[in-house]
Amino acid sequence: MQVFHIRYRNAQGALMRILNAVSRRGIDLTSVHAEAAGQDYAVTLQLEVTPKQIGQLCREWYAIVDVIEVRSSAGLREHEGGGMWTPHPPASASGAEDSARAALA
Repeated sequence: MQVFHIRYRNAQGALMRILNAVSRRGIDLTSVHAEAAGQDYAVTLQLEVTPKQIGQLCREWYAIVDVIEVRSSAGLREHEGGGMWTPHPPASASGAEDSARAALA
């Protein structure tokens, strides 16, 4: 069981694109919790996924323009033996974010 913590800007359709990445793969949403997190928003998803699916989901979430941060950790059942795993955005994601900031300036 993996728990994903995703911070995103509350732009139209951002949460739906995040959830759609999960549903397209036929993964059951065990638990979903969305809330305001300062100026941004956060959603916590608890999913039963394989290591391959973790990578696929993280890549897809980082490709969404409004996603700011994606973190993942082992769920309660695996927490005793597992540690925290934090994927890093692909190099192109940080470059795209810099380009978007430059365009806004």
